[in-house]
Amino acid sequence: MKIRTVTALPISKRIGVAMPKDALLVIDQGTTGTAVSATTTSGQFIAQSDHEFTQHFPQPGWVEHDAEEIYHSVLAGISEVLTATDSRYRLAAIGITNQRETIVVWDRQSGRPIAPAIVWQDRRTADYCTQLQQEGLEPFVRNETGLLLDPYFSATKLRWLLDHIPGARARAERGELAAGTIDAWLIWKLSGGRSHLTDRTNASRTLLYSLVSESLALRPLPSLQHSSPTPASCRAFQR
Repeated sequence: MKIRTVTALPISKRIGVAMPKDALLVIDQGTTGTAVSATTTSGQFIAQSDHEFTQHFPQPGWVEHDAEEIYHSVLAGISEVLTATDSRYRLAAIGITNQRETIVVWDRQSGRPIAPAIVWQDRRTADYCTQLQQEGLEPFVRNETGLLLDPYFSATKLRWLLDHIPGARARAERGELAAGTIDAWLIWKLSGGRSHLTDRTNASRTLLYSLVSESLALRPLPSLQHSSPTPASCRAFQR
């Protein structure tokens, strides 16, 4: 892990300006790096830390991240920013913005990923998406989710993990696994496994969020030829 920058407003300038005591911590978890920053509630910069993390390309068209490395880049950034933040500030809230469609599956008990995270850029499920399109299923999916069938989104990546990691689908059916986009993964880890949460903006990029029911409860694909990503997948997304 490489630390790029840790910057903070000089203490002399902070003392010279009337500031509210509350501060906001922002986690910007991107595709190639994590930025953590603190501002006052009026938007004045206090401190920022930037960390890069490793990109993995195991095969042509495949892109993976180590979800634990991402989490530790966030922890390092938080620690550095809080250290650089004047003690007169107190943390009022934490916000997360993140790379969207990247998917993580982890063990609920241990909190460890069962496989590398599959990144939004990954194209390993392109053939499966094409197969579904050729069977005429794209109108159904678009009506439910507002999205096209494309490996860019999370659902087919999640299906791939459930089908290719030994025992994963059975474990998901038993409720032993959790899944989520990077925001959900970080919230789970930062809350010590107490919160499995996302918001509509992230959920809407998974191909699992139904615009019809406004929930992560997409109806199964109207085809008996495929193991639908939905039943085990949606349960893995839920507490």
